[in-house]
Amino acid sequence: WAGAEPTTSEFTVIMHGPKLKTIEGIVMAADSARSFSPLEKFGQNFLEKLIGIEVPHKLLERVTFVDTPGIIENRKQQERGYPFNDVCQWFIDRADLIFVVFDPTKLDVGLELEMLFRQLKGRESQIRIILNKADSLATQELMRVYGALFWSLAPLINVTEPPRVYVSSFWPHEYHPDTHKDLFLKEEISLLEDLNQVIENRMENKIAFIRQHAIRVRIHALLVDRYLQTYKDKMTFFSDGELVFRDIVEDPDKFFIFKSILAKTNVSKFDLPNREAYKDFFGINPITSFKLLSQQCSYMGGCFLEKIEKAITRELPDLLGSIGLGKKP
Repeated sequence: WAGAEPTTSEFTVIMHGPKLKTIEGIVMAADSARSFSPLEKFGQNFLEKLIGIEVPHKLLERVTFVDTPGIIENRKQQERGYPFNDVCQWFIDRADLIFVVFDPTKLDVGLELEMLFRQLKGRESQIRIILNKADSLATQELMRVYGALFWSLAPLINVTEPPRVYVSSFWPHEYHPDTHKDLFLKEEISLLEDLNQVIENRMENKIAFIRQHAIRVRIHALLVDRYLQTYKDKMTFFSDGELVFRDIVEDPDKFFIFKSILAKTNVSKFDLPNREAYKDFFGINPITSFKLLSQQCSYMGGCFLEKIEKAITRELPDLLGSIGLGKKP
């Protein structure tokens, strides 16, 4: 939810269970079988804001929903007591579909929502926009709000094709009289069909994202290797290692770090990470703690980079192909 005031303050995980049951966050994190134990790293303040609800519903046998706290677009948004954006990122990284829900009476796009969309960069195909409570507005007002929503979101979602927007009132009660009931019902059905399609394609999507991540890992490994090789080439017996590497990190273009990756590999220039990110990366991870990729090969195990490239070019595409042909992967 996005608006001037928060609508919920907890992260609520709705999952399948034999009977209706509420589970405290500290219990969820302590139960290793539930796969929520990594959330302990966000602290006890966060776990107090985490709730699990088990519901005996057939749909939940195939999917788990996570309802995040509402986006707060006012000056008190810092008063959460836990790293909100980091927690959101944890769930984003594990999501197959991401719904961003707007209340037409509280349409407010501010800093916290902008931050969220920055976190969603690269996952635009998974985003669905929901304009809820649509039957609370007259037709002309609803059209105005719909247009204002697109106008506000356009700078945040920099893609050729904008995300699908669903307009309805998503609750089990009757729509308000004198509203577009047929349209709202069709929108609800379309949303359920969309969700079902994502569930059906879940395996393919997972493999595609694993491959996408592998490509990023490969590029990162090549860049670190290039930084390290440049450092070794520039070092002499009398050199100050810290000064030498600082010079490389401050101006990698002077040493053709990124250009050499483009020249010697099939990496796209659009996939290269931000140069500034490596200042922070090497600030935490000293260059001397790395080994060259050429030294990470063994007779029995092969080479680290070759394994990743084999997965990207052959193994993962073959796996996708086998699913497409209806074979058991």
